[in-house]
Amino acid sequence: MDRRRFLRTGLGATAAWALPLSLGRSLFAASLPADITAMDDLTLSRAIREGDVSCAEVMQAYLARIHRYNPVYNAIISLLPDDELLQQARQADRALARGEYAGWMHGMPHAAKDLTPVAGLPYTSGSRLYADRVANADGTLAASLRRAGAIFIGKTNVPEFGLGSQSYNPLFGATGSAWDPTKTAGGSSGGAASGLGTHMLPVADGSDMMGSLRNPGAFNNVIGFRPGTNVMRASDGPERALSTSGPMGRNTADTIRLLQTIAVNPVGDDFSPRDLRGLRLAWFGDFDGYLAMEDGILGLCESALATVEDAGATVEAIQPRFDPAQLWRCWVTLRHSGRDGYLNFYNDPEQRALLKPELIYEIEHGMTLSEQHVAAARLIREDWYRELARLFREYDYLVLPTSQVFPFAKDSHWPGQIEGRAMDTYHRWMESVIPGSLGGLPVLNVPAGFNAAGLPMGMQIMGPYGADRRVLEFGLAYERITDFLQRRPALVSA
Repeated sequence: MDRRRFLRTGLGATAAWALPLSLGRSLFAASLPADITAMDDLTLSRAIREGDVSCAEVMQAYLARIHRYNPVYNAIISLLPDDELLQQARQADRALARGEYAGWMHGMPHAAKDLTPVAGLPYTSGSRLYADRVANADGTLAASLRRAGAIFIGKTNVPEFGLGSQSYNPLFGATGSAWDPTKTAGGSSGGAASGLGTHMLPVADGSDMMGSLRNPGAFNNVIGFRPGTNVMRASDGPERALSTSGPMGRNTADTIRLLQTIAVNPVGDDFSPRDLRGLRLAWFGDFDGYLAMEDGILGLCESALATVEDAGATVEAIQPRFDPAQLWRCWVTLRHSGRDGYLNFYNDPEQRALLKPELIYEIEHGMTLSEQHVAAARLIREDWYRELARLFREYDYLVLPTSQVFPFAKDSHWPGQIEGRAMDTYHRWMESVIPGSLGGLPVLNVPAGFNAAGLPMGMQIMGPYGADRRVLEFGLAYERITDFLQRRPALVSA
């Protein structure tokens, strides 16, 4: 790497994320910020548990912030009435006074992604077909959050049926980036990421098929983690799932804690920042020019990686022994073949008229596929598994830019071109995320910096299948040597 940059964050041998847990009771109380919404999730959890703030105070602070900023950013939808939420918060306070502590999210406000059913809340999936749907029971993820003590205040905005990395839909409109509300927050977990970046939420859940936790993380300068697909399912067969739920946080420690709460299979305890000395990272860049990349993205990522090198790691620019065009053909075949569940909508002319064009495109392409097409795609994927195994014998992590563009205008559905190269599908501009998705790998979006316009970008840190801890511990170490997550956007109030 030829770009060098030293960042000084003033952190000593103890990780910043661990400090609140190590402080004594009086020192901890004195260290709390006056603004409750400025606390990270783990700090807020301890402040509630030890009585430094009440659940009602927390709810009031977050509702005030939501009413001030959400009309501009449109991150949170289907918000419940203030009096109802404050009543729930006071009930949580009374329970705590009786010694009844639900868990680390006791009394904390939470908005679930609108692809997740939460009992009693609207469950629209961003579609006019489900405009009036209300969930009659919690899904698995929501049930885990409720057991941990969360109070559900509403939902976070998504693109229709989660399709596309731009969170807009005909019911609620588009969600803006925390760093510029005229730009997209990404998707499909765009509402979640914008809610985090604006501090309207302390932590957030999401899901990821084609970068839906990673791209919004990059576009809002927060952490987004796509777990390995064996973490969020009771069993993950030889063909790893393409999609998975996962956590987002303002920092890696909060993200880890939420993952521990929602994971179906245990991910372990006692995470520690990884020693970066001696680690080997493989930097794919733009796949030797194959990926169209907006100017400035590679430079930001390479500058951030130079900081990792300064901490003792080795970063090597390499290319996989694999044709990236083969990965794309494999991806679109498997993605299209999974759309047969929407055929009932498509076959009804009245319902088809309510579907976004991108979903119709996917359904129609899925209808052209034969069993032979799908079988050929699966063989390509198996070859990719083998190439990943080879790469991870030589390198600890694989690295790619999280997105091929900076946040773009939210009134545009998707980028039609990148640096003069036309995008032939609505999701081609997110091709950089499919190596991790096809591998079923754990992938962490970490911030990489900002362009001249102040818009954020991120990098994907990929680890071997089943090595979620290794990836997250890199994130903890990365926060020690960079200051990106400490920067705050200048918010626009309603």
